[in-house]
Amino acid sequence: MPLVQLEGVSKIYRVGDQEIRALDTVDLVIETGEFVSIIGPSGSGKSTLMHLLGCLDAPTSGRMQICGNDLSSASQNRLADVRNREIGFVFQAFNLLAKLDVVGNIELPLVYSGMRAAERRRRAEKVARDVGLGDRMANRPVQLSGGQCQRVAIGRALVNDPRIIFADEPTGNLDSATGEMILQMFRDLNASGKTVVLVTHDPDIAAVSRRVIEIRDGKIRREYCP
Repeated sequence: MPLVQLEGVSKIYRVGDQEIRALDTVDLVIETGEFVSIIGPSGSGKSTLMHLLGCLDAPTSGRMQICGNDLSSASQNRLADVRNREIGFVFQAFNLLAKLDVVGNIELPLVYSGMRAAERRRRAEKVARDVGLGDRMANRPVQLSGGQCQRVAIGRALVNDPRIIFADEPTGNLDSATGEMILQMFRDLNASGKTVVLVTHDPDIAAVSRRVIEIRDGKIRREYCP
């Protein structure tokens, strides 16, 4: 069974008497172990697609299966359960908590899962070392570079050992050299067996993946291998 499968999925938003079809009958399959980029201009529907794939929202119509779970008409609680167990997120703006140090930020998903404090700490420290921050565990975000903050965000995405990682414009706030370093981390994660989905507007960044899905006006217009 594919890790992700969408069949005829649409997402419609209503603003007053206006209907906005953000996604329009999308079919998509992502297999375990793939490295996929979703590319498109602003307003194309790529962010809406990522929200559905990341279990942040349910489709208006169509069939959606994520990690073996049929989420076609799932409640918010059901979506949150699958999201917390199966999915890791990395965002352009890092979304770190300023008052927490590196380990505190990395362990946040484990807090929500109810893991005991000592085990949370042990696992978060290991992940911090894995992403190259073993000497920065006590630092807060303000004491880190942009690349180091993104490493913290990647560590936070990995700490629950998710089956799939979504990265939304993960190099958007970084210089080119640091951005390339972060993209290499995603290549390495994929080489280790993780499924990675990268969302971007930049064809050069999308080219690091093995398959590119181009979306425009809420529809998948083409797929290609860079």
